[in-house]
Amino acid sequence: MHNLAHNKVLHERIVFLTMVTEDVPHVPAAERVAVKPLGKGFYSVIARYGFMDDPNIEDVLAACQVKSLDIPIAGTTFFLGRETLVASDRPGMPQWREQLFAFMSRNALRATAFFKIPADQVFEVGAQVEL
Repeated sequence: MHNLAHNKVLHERIVFLTMVTEDVPHVPAAERVAVKPLGKGFYSVIARYGFMDDPNIEDVLAACQVKSLDIPIAGTTFFLGRETLVASDRPGMPQWREQLFAFMSRNALRATAFFKIPADQVFEVGAQVEL
């Protein structure tokens, strides 16, 4: 939506990809990816991994191709949301916990590295979230 609002561009094909970590060690490759056409060039793709699996975007795109959705990695732009957590003075969680949580969030592995997305093909849209 940000790209459409700011750049006045609607791409020919848009894929909403959701990566889900299941409560099982491994998800079989045959059950990993579900593709659902939404119409007018929009698709929903849900990729499921077990907590011991190593998510890899190239594997997801290969599974999509098997399900009749060809998404070549070359020329694909990945739009990612990025939230920066900020401690606030609002009542609720103690200030030290908010600061610790925000610190841990800043030091977590970035999505591009975790999902093995080529860094030069990523466009991040960020927001600050007050705890």
